[in-house]
Amino acid sequence: MERLLMKELRRWKESPYRKPLILWGARQVGKTWLMRAFGSACYSQTVYISFYNNRRIASLFDADYSAHRIIEALEIELHVQIEPENTLLIFDEVQNAPRVVEALKYFQEEAPAYHIIAAGSLLGVALHQDISFPVGKVDELWLHPLSFQEYLLARGETKLAGFLGNWQNPEINLFQERYIQFLREYMIVGGMPEVADRFCQTQNYEDARALQLSILSQYEGDFGKHAAASLLPRIRMAWNAIPLQLAKENKKFFFGQIKQGGRMKDFELALQWLRDAGLIHLVYKVEKPAMPLKAYVDLSAFKVFMIDVGLLGALSELDIDSVRLGNNLFVEFKGALTEQYVLQQLVAATPYTPYYYSGEKSTYETDFLIQKNGGILPLEVKAEVNLRSKSLKTYFEKYQPAYAVRTSMAGAVDQGWVRNIPLWAIQSL
Repeated sequence: MERLLMKELRRWKESPYRKPLILWGARQVGKTWLMRAFGSACYSQTVYISFYNNRRIASLFDADYSAHRIIEALEIELHVQIEPENTLLIFDEVQNAPRVVEALKYFQEEAPAYHIIAAGSLLGVALHQDISFPVGKVDELWLHPLSFQEYLLARGETKLAGFLGNWQNPEINLFQERYIQFLREYMIVGGMPEVADRFCQTQNYEDARALQLSILSQYEGDFGKHAAASLLPRIRMAWNAIPLQLAKENKKFFFGQIKQGGRMKDFELALQWLRDAGLIHLVYKVEKPAMPLKAYVDLSAFKVFMIDVGLLGALSELDIDSVRLGNNLFVEFKGALTEQYVLQQLVAATPYTPYYYSGEKSTYETDFLIQKNGGILPLEVKAEVNLRSKSLKTYFEKYQPAYAVRTSMAGAVDQGWVRNIPLWAIQSL
């Protein structure tokens, strides 16, 4: 399976300013596989250490944070020779060994020649438990579920994947039917690597759904193992409310729909826990579409998306054939699934941070706003080929951006004020 983040890892390896790297990502997105594959491809030796139920190795970090002492102790314990330039040292599941995270600062200061990657599925959660994060002393990368482009690569469609770098490539329209076929697959299968790999081998949607349900069960198991008992019920309620929230026409997250009378203060810690675990994305509303968008964020208004479109379908118990055959049985949820897909591509395959905006008295709403080329770009999401864009037109006429973007199942077309970029090519917006 090809992961595009491999290019960033190679760039990190060759950088003269390289620091120990933390690879962020939720459980089951493929961090361990990617780190091992990177080590195999780019180093003469990989030393892999998992701190899951490995108190003996973790204790080597207890005496002090001397990088050279720790390296020597690891060599003795593991019977290996760790060569600075030729060995990739992988520390996995570091949320179980907080002193390993703190030690990365001293590796950067005392032994910068060593190539070290650390990862942990629940590291974001663990950071709230008395771990001193080495700010400024580490590099960071995020690994997400497979993007649509990576899914095409996994399906062996290298040429189709290659065209996605530019939405104006003529092939984007020429092979529209093929792209739609694989897009409908991806809407069901999603980007969790094990699920995608199994589907590529079997072409069996039911097997894919069974794996998705297993992953969801593991996530919920993590709630019980790692969340405070007082917080656990609210995490579960917030998690299970996501499909309902996304199914609404107004996708702003309403706490009263989790529990009658629910308020933000009741559930903000639960949402923060899910976010720290990498399981959800929050897209904040801005009070006005002005530069920089981050300066106008309304922290009390946001939309919540899941980590993966396939998992959203599984959690929603969405009928597989409804998506696969493109029928109208799930017309109200089709927009939710499509918006989840677009958010996922923006997060995984672009450098942009998405926000959203709604006009006075919510008379119109832009699905997403991003900053690009020194301006603000409004983005509207359409589930099918409908090209009517009343809200987008209203926004354009009021704020006069350089252009607007609509993404849909229609082919690529530039209409001057608006560019229709097909859903399958949205990463190149």
